Amino acid sequence: MRPLTRPAAPAARLVLAGVLAGVLLASGCSSEAEDRAAPPVTPGPAVTVTAAPDEAARTAERYRRSGGAEDVYGIQRGPGAGGVPLVTVWTRGEERDAGRFDALKVSVTGYLEREEGVSLERGYLMDVFGPDGSLRHRLDARR
Repeated sequence: MRPLTRPAAPAARLVLAGVLAGVLLASGCSSEAEDRAAPPVTPGPAVTVTAAPDEAARTAERYRRSGGAEDVYGIQRGPGAGGVPLVTVWTRGEERDAGRFDALKVSVTGYLEREEGVSLERGYLMDVFGPDGSLRHRLDARR
């Protein structure tokens, strides 16, 4: 009977090589040319919690009272890359299509400018999360 440790060793080395490659990719290592080609963007999460923070929930409540979409239950704004606001929206809506997203972004940004006094003169970044916390849309609308 042959020992199992020898044939397993090459497989273990392959797994280790894959793990190391994944760590290098996840660490953000890139070539200098890639760094120059890509615009600086503050990456947001791909998945977030399903509950919106308290202030985001209050902002969404004001948004809905002013005629905004009923399925929006969180709107948060904060600093984004390049000095533009990062707008994060939590919605109960299941839709993922571009037409509904366009209507949502116009509604939310219009509300933020009109009612909350947020300047979007230089553009904005927007992340929209669904009811399960998954990222539905990411938009870079910087000018």
